Amino acid sequence: MANSLLHFFLLSFTLLLPPPLSAANHRKPRSLFRSPPLSESTTSFSASSAAAAAPPTTYFEVTKPIPLPKTLPCSIQILRHEFAYTYGKSPVLAEYKPPSNCESRISPKIVLEWTAASKGRQFDRIFGVWLGGVEILRSCTAEPRRTGTVWTVKKDITRYRSLLMKEQTLAVYIGNIIDNTYTGVYHVNLTIHFYPVEEQNHGRNRVISGDDVGSMAADLILPLSRNLPLNDGLWFEIENSTHVLGKEIEIPQNTYRAVLEVYVSPHENDEFWYTNYPNEYIYENNLTDAPGNGPFREVVVRLDDSVVGSIWPFTVIYTGGVNPFLWRPISGIGSFDLPSYDIEITPFLGKLLDGKNHSFTFSVTNALNVWYIDANLHLWLDEKSDKTHGKLLKHSTPPLSLSLVSSFSGANGVLTTNAGRSIVSSGWVKSSHGVIKTKSRQEFTYSNSMAMKHDGNLQVLDQMIYSKRSVDARKRLSSVFRDKLFRRFRIYLSADNVDKGNGTLASTADLRLSIDEKSRRGSCFGSWKRRIKNRQKGHGYMLLKDSNLVDGLGEMQQDYRYSSDESCYFRNVRSSNYTILHDEDSNTCKNNES
Repeated sequence: MANSLLHFFLLSFTLLLPPPLSAANHRKPRSLFRSPPLSESTTSFSASSAAAAAPPTTYFEVTKPIPLPKTLPCSIQILRHEFAYTYGKSPVLAEYKPPSNCESRISPKIVLEWTAASKGRQFDRIFGVWLGGVEILRSCTAEPRRTGTVWTVKKDITRYRSLLMKEQTLAVYIGNIIDNTYTGVYHVNLTIHFYPVEEQNHGRNRVISGDDVGSMAADLILPLSRNLPLNDGLWFEIENSTHVLGKEIEIPQNTYRAVLEVYVSPHENDEFWYTNYPNEYIYENNLTDAPGNGPFREVVVRLDDSVVGSIWPFTVIYTGGVNPFLWRPISGIGSFDLPSYDIEITPFLGKLLDGKNHSFTFSVTNALNVWYIDANLHLWLDEKSDKTHGKLLKHSTPPLSLSLVSSFSGANGVLTTNAGRSIVSSGWVKSSHGVIKTKSRQEFTYSNSMAMKHDGNLQVLDQMIYSKRSVDARKRLSSVFRDKLFRRFRIYLSADNVDKGNGTLASTADLRLSIDEKSRRGSCFGSWKRRIKNRQKGHGYMLLKDSNLVDGLGEMQQDYRYSSDESCYFRNVRSSNYTILHDEDSNTCKNNES
C-alpha cells in the first residue's frame, strides 16, 4: 500500500517535469515535496477574459527595509535582458564600469536592485549574479501565472565596495527552459544605487549604520568560483558526499584580516535534504526512488586539507517547494535573497602569507546530487606596509558527532538524528596596526525527529539547528573587535498524501519555518546589538487527477520582528491564494516586545 501510493505520487509529479529540469532542481527530482508549476489552464483554474486582463501579481519576501541616507541615489542600470531558453548556455555577460557622474567611492550605502516579470507557466529557477567572479546575489525566481508575476529584490551590497570601484565583467545565470508547456520568460532589470553621503557625515568612507559597527568594507575580494567561459553558473557543483571542489589562490602579502563568505544552495535530490530518509529505512521498505543519506547535511570548508569552517544551512524553500500555493504572494524566508555565511580566516594568515598558492575546497557531508557552492574571500590590506606576518597559535577541530536512532516497523516509525560540531582557531598578525591576536569559535548542535505514519504516506518532521559564532580580536592590553552571533533555525513540516482512488491524489502540508538571531558587535567605533525573529506558518492543499492539478489552497502567515540599539521594525502579513488578507508594519519598538 505505502510503496504503491508513494510511487504513484512521485510518478504523477515527475510526469509534469520537463527534460532537462529546472535550475532550482536541474535533474529529475524524487521527492514528496517537489510540486509541479501551477497550471491555470484546467477547468477549475481557467480564467475569464476579465481575469486575463488583470494586473500581474506582486510577489515579495518579508524583510526589514534597508536603512538609507536621506539623499537621492546615483543609479546605473547594469543589465536589461529577457531570459528565455537559457539552460545549458553561457551566463549573460555585460561590462560593468563604475559610475563617473557621482561620488561612488564615498557612498555610505550601495544597493543592488533586481526587478523581474514573467507570464505563463514555469518552474522556480535558481539564479546567481557575479561581478568579476564574485557572487553578490543568489536568489530564486517567482513562479509566474497566466496573468503575470512581478517581484523585486533589494540587497545591501556595500560590503562589496572595493569590487564596485573597478571595471568588471558582470555575469548572470538563470537556467530557464521554454517549450510548448513551459512558457514563462523572465524579463529582468538589474540596477545599482549609490547613495551619496549625508552632509554631516561627508568624508567618512564607511557605512554609517549600527549593522556595520567594526566591519568596514574589505580592500580586496577574491572569487572562489569557476572561471568563465561556462555554460552554467559560476558555482561549484557538489554531486555526492565524497565530492570535493575548490580553487587555488594567492593573497597579497600585506593582508591583516581575512573573512570567507560562502554561498550555498541545495537542489535536485537534496533540495529537501531535511526530509531525506536514512538508507536503512529506504532499503527495508524498497523505496528505490526516494532520496536518502538521512536528513543531516554539513558544508565543510577546508584550507589545504585542514577543516577551517563549517556551515549548517538554513532550510530555504524555493517558490515551487512543498506546495506552490503557500508562496503566493509571500515568498519563503531567504528564497529571494539566499543567505551567505561568514567564516573568519584571520587566524590562518600565518599560513597564507608565505607567497604561495593555497587551496580552499568545499564538500557536503552526506550529500546527494546536487549542491551549488562558491565563496568570496574578503581581505583587508595594510596600506602602510608591504608585508605582514602571522602565526597560527591553536586550531582544534574535533570530529563531527553524528548519531541516528531509528525504530520502525515496515513504513511506520520514528527516526531521530542528532549532531554536534565545534571549531576553534586562534592566531596573531603583525601589521602597522600592531600585533593583533584573533580567536574564532564555531559551535553547532542539530536535532531532527522524523515520524512516518499511515504506511509511510504521512511524514512529520521537526528539525532544529543551533549555531554560535564568535570572533575576538585583541591587542595585548585592549580589544580591537568583538563579534558574537547566535542563530536558531527551525522547520516543522507535516506532509500527508492520500489516494482518493480513480487516479486522484490529495496532498496536504502544514509548515512552520523560523529564524531567531541575536548578534552583538563591539569595536573602536562603539558597540551594538541586534535581534531578529522571523516566523512563517502555512497550510497547503492540492488535489491531482491523472497527474493534473484540479484544486489547491495555500495559506501563509508571517511575523517579522527586528530590534537593535538604534531602530526597530515589525511586519505581520497573512495571505490566502494570491490575496493579502492582512498586512501591518511599524517602526515602533513596542511591537517587538513579544
